[in-house]
Amino acid sequence: MPVKFYHPTTPGRRHAGVLVRELTRKEPERQLTRGKSSQAGRNAQGKITVRHRGGGVKRLWREVDFKRLKFDVPARVAAIEYDPNRTANLALLVYRDGDKRYIISPTGLTVGQEVVSSQKLVEIKVGNRLPLQYVPSGLQVHDIELTPGGGGLLARTAGSYATVMGVEASQARLKLPSGEIRVVPAVCQATIGQVGNVDHANVRLGTAGRRRRLGFRPSVRGKAMNPVDHPHGGGEGHNPIGLKHPKTPWGKPALGVLTRKRFKSSNRFIINRRPKRA
Repeated sequence: MPVKFYHPTTPGRRHAGVLVRELTRKEPERQLTRGKSSQAGRNAQGKITVRHRGGGVKRLWREVDFKRLKFDVPARVAAIEYDPNRTANLALLVYRDGDKRYIISPTGLTVGQEVVSSQKLVEIKVGNRLPLQYVPSGLQVHDIELTPGGGGLLARTAGSYATVMGVEASQARLKLPSGEIRVVPAVCQATIGQVGNVDHANVRLGTAGRRRRLGFRPSVRGKAMNPVDHPHGGGEGHNPIGLKHPKTPWGKPALGVLTRKRFKSSNRFIINRRPKRA
């Protein structure tokens, strides 16, 4: 899916890129969609917990099957569709009994292809889902479970994948997209292949309007504020923030601060933490 760039007829068009999606269907499957209300970054009390969110184009929520519990029942890929709620595309599966499900579309999956989910060894091909204990070392997988039967949680964004480094006893060792190496129960399931829509990371929005339609509101630099409004504020003209480390409006450290709990129960599953930012 290449990124298309236009002639620079306007300042916004000069820097904008549009992803040419290889989709086979425009309208979603009606029985697999529901309405989605915008929270605008607010919690149940109406307080803003995530800043700079709001507005955006209305969306329908697609029900994606992250568990794929219809074991050993072949399904045909009926369509590759766009999902406005995630970076990856979706594949519409039609099972032999007529049931329809959405899954994340991996790279190389085509319309008409048959895929299957199983708890035992099946053919190692893109789109098939099986336990990690049957996946050969060095293979790329995505939509990985952390607990058996809990549904895929890891490597679900466009272009992401985890590499199976090996299976020892009842645990599989994975290298995640972040570079972190961790172990997962070998009976957890994963889908073969890399998540599709790889060129999503190369898209340049180009205009503020495209950003607003995605549901993001403007962000004001702290150094452009007054001292009463932000720790970075104040000064005449353009000044650096004057602090050793960047801070939030409330004085907490920002940008690169570790937020994971030191004694989290799942720490024992992490062999190597992801590399620190430069």
